[in-house]
Amino acid sequence: MIAPLDKRNGRIEKAARLAAERDRKFRDDPEPTVASRLGQIGVLGWAIVAPILLCVLVGRWLDWTLKTGIFFTAPLIMLGAAAGLWTAWRWMHRQ
Repeated sequence: MIAPLDKRNGRIEKAARLAAERDRKFRDDPEPTVASRLGQIGVLGWAIVAPILLCVLVGRWLDWTLKTGIFFTAPLIMLGAAAGLWTAWRWMHRQ
């Protein structure tokens, strides 16, 4: 049995309204592009790696100056990783 014309028109109107609402929502807040996502990944990578590299350089300099092997480098790598991950965490939650 075919639904009466007025019921079919109601469903069509509802579907058209929902489609228009989705289009409007997409125009107001579009999905980020692939390039934008790749840029975010790059920023996060450098936010983590830069403090680690800085701490490695400082640790190696201290170890070379004080002739202590890797006494300063090892803990400073951990400290740099913690600082980088914390920075990345904060950046992600601001986005």
